[in-house]
Amino acid sequence: QVQVVESGGGWVQPGGSLRLSCAASGSIFSINVMQWYRQAPGKLREFVAGITSGGSRDYTDSVKGRFTISRDNAKNTVFLQMNSLKPEDTALYYCAIAVVTLGGSNNRYWGQGTQVTVSS
Repeated sequence: QVQVVESGGGWVQPGGSLRLSCAASGSIFSINVMQWYRQAPGKLREFVAGITSGGSRDYTDSVKGRFTISRDNAKNTVFLQMNSLKPEDTALYYCAIAVVTLGGSNNRYWGQGTQVTVSS
């Protein structure tokens, strides 16, 4: 049993900032990669950022230099700091956490989604 809960979304004006968080809990043995995806109305879900257990990070080109992904391994939590937000960043943001459970399964678990709206 693994639960993933997101928070931190909201409405901001262009140029503003938001910090998303996503925490996993339950029967966790270990966590590997932690990622953020987003889906805007009428568009496919796209990869935004990812961070490995060793701290290696990668981003989609459209957010490089503006977004920063980080993780707190002690709290099984991943963060997404979003600065210089643009209207095109408006989307439902989902976290995805690769978990090895105490029962030995290995799956990627998804958060419920948190809405980010950037408009004036």
